[in-house]
Amino acid sequence: MTSPAALARPALPPDAIAAARVHVHAVATRSGSSFLWGMRLLPRPRREAMYAIYAFCREVDDIADEGGSPADKQRALAAWREEIDRLYAGCPSRPTAQALLGPVQDYALPQDEFLAVIDGMEMDAREDIRAPAMADFRLYCRRVAGAVGVLSVQAFGATEPEAQALALAEGDALQFTNILRDVAEDAERGRLYLPRELLQRHGIDSDDPLAVLRDPRLAGVCRDLAALAQERFAEAERLMAHCRRGPMRPARIMLAIYRRLLTRLQQRGWADVTEEVRLAKAEKLWIALRNGL
Repeated sequence: MTSPAALARPALPPDAIAAARVHVHAVATRSGSSFLWGMRLLPRPRREAMYAIYAFCREVDDIADEGGSPADKQRALAAWREEIDRLYAGCPSRPTAQALLGPVQDYALPQDEFLAVIDGMEMDAREDIRAPAMADFRLYCRRVAGAVGVLSVQAFGATEPEAQALALAEGDALQFTNILRDVAEDAERGRLYLPRELLQRHGIDSDDPLAVLRDPRLAGVCRDLAALAQERFAEAERLMAHCRRGPMRPARIMLAIYRRLLTRLQQRGWADVTEEVRLAKAEKLWIALRNGL
């Protein structure tokens, strides 16, 4: 893989770079993601890098989630692989990749982590994931969440040896929480991300998402996954103490927001996972202010 340090400085015209930045900013802001709360605290160049990383993740995720045949999705993801190769060759053609060109050089963003995100989306695109084995579940989370965490801490400027382990622990914690929040929504789309071993531990042998959704034993499965999420939250917080506070402010905010979300899910309980749980904007603002100082 091409080393970011070996890349030439971005040679795109200034108007192309400006247009690319407008594009990734629009992708990020229209999502309404909790991701934005921490990014606002970064210095502008690092904030622009994070908008570009987020836009890349959003665009490849949309390929996996939107309609179309598995073959069409595979082709679209393969095209993104080629675009990442062009990015690291210094000649990207898509606006999001053009917005990544400067950050890749400036912050040594690893090519393998962009490819890992695509690998994770391919797991979704090949067929609907249904009760994966724990090893596959862990691999999926490493790709779709851990890789994003590694890219993020690199863009934040975290240089401590613990930073990558922190990124992986936080990635797991956030992804496990997302899966618990979206169990019902995923089931309606034919997906079931809960690990097979947890289902079988509670006597559930089916991998039919809607059947599992109706099974009263699902509550025990969700409690077990929530406990695994709590372990990863605790590990991330332990590692956070070894990193400089400034660069890690966005990670600390995201950790606090998602830990509050998990707590809210646990307070709601697992008897009816169709009951939506979200944090209000004012609550997220309070968490961001409390953890961003």
